[in-house]
Amino acid sequence: MKDIELLKSNGVDLEHGLELLGDQEMYDETLGDFITDIESNFNNLKNYKESGDLANYAIIAHSFKSDSKYLGFMKLAELGLAHEMAGKNGDKAYIDTNFNEFVQEIGRMYTLAKKYLGRE
Repeated sequence: MKDIELLKSNGVDLEHGLELLGDQEMYDETLGDFITDIESNFNNLKNYKESGDLANYAIIAHSFKSDSKYLGFMKLAELGLAHEMAGKNGDKAYIDTNFNEFVQEIGRMYTLAKKYLGRE
């Protein structure tokens, strides 16, 4: 049995995730997809930021926001929304100033998800 308290004690709104995804099995499957996709999504996010391609940056930030919302990663969803809006509005200063916080939360949720699914 996976330790759902591990998720809850780290700020994951599991009830929200289960409400959206239906059951624990679908939640765990979606979480596995999040782990699988995170490396390419993160690399794209970083590359778009560095090249100044804010339109595509916003698309990747949107995907982090959406995935996080489904999984109950509420802080990451909020950060993803803020970065998505900054990208759409061409606010590179906001992105540059707040990128590290976004990256840290992505890493925190990635590590937590791997630990929860026993993939470390």
